[in-house]
Amino acid sequence: MDFRQLRYFVAVAEELSFSRAARRLHVSQPPLSMQIKAIEAELAAALFVRSKHGVALTPAGAVLLDHARDALRQLERASDVTRRAGRGEAGRLALAFVWSASLRPSFTQMLRRFRQDYPEAEIDAKLMATTPQLKALAEGAIDIGFIRPSHWFQPPPELSVRPLWRDRLSVFLPDDHPLLPATGPVAIEALRHEKFIAVSPAMGCGLTEHLEMLCSRAGFRPYISQEVNAVNVILGLVAAGVGIAVLPECQALTGVAGVAHVPLAGGGIGSTLLLACRQAAVNPLAQRFIALAEELAPPPAASLAA
Repeated sequence: MDFRQLRYFVAVAEELSFSRAARRLHVSQPPLSMQIKAIEAELAAALFVRSKHGVALTPAGAVLLDHARDALRQLERASDVTRRAGRGEAGRLALAFVWSASLRPSFTQMLRRFRQDYPEAEIDAKLMATTPQLKALAEGAIDIGFIRPSHWFQPPPELSVRPLWRDRLSVFLPDDHPLLPATGPVAIEALRHEKFIAVSPAMGCGLTEHLEMLCSRAGFRPYISQEVNAVNVILGLVAAGVGIAVLPECQALTGVAGVAHVPLAGGGIGSTLLLACRQAAVNPLAQRFIALAEELAPPPAASLAA
């Protein structure tokens, strides 16, 4: 039994007339009758009682009618969603983001707007560090990544990247640190004798290498007392007086008690958050999300102070 036969059966059941059902389906009556007989033979059950007064459903026919209508509705729904998916209006979008992306109001605005504009779309969004994201993008496990790569990051040829937000690096200190209250940005040289809590290189954001580069330009090597895999843990350790940290200034939005931040002075202190996707096989839904992200994200240069 196929969907064409189900349509024929439903038409006869609703019209209770083979001739009217044939006109409704734009077919001749003999092929319609043959298809109904084929269904009855397959199911070994009479679906209609035929008499000179017309056609009536049997109990078996009444049961099939409910299921046939459900099946046809599901087929219509599947066809509609498939057409929407082809236009980039439905389907599944796998998305990953680094912690700092979630601190941006425009990031949450993107997700909210996308859900409103495309209610048929399913978004699978997960927190993931930059290095695992790059691997997941290469393997096709995610469609879009919000990454904060190394200062020297060069995307592989199979990836397309777009800068979304650019943050100034800031120094995060206990709120009773002697450098406070600072009257302005702090030079990296002022941190020569500090203990640093750094982001683990395994996260792929390159902040530790960036810190080492800035310190090297100032003529010293930073004393990194501890490397941590989670930024919120770093700020907790800063609050406890274990050390200081150099992080994108957006991390101040976490509002960890006992922590203050001061912007770094000098050049080379920017950290960029990128949107990344594969060059090939970008699904239409991902293309629509990328267009929305570009619409809602501020220009990278302007976002230094955002």
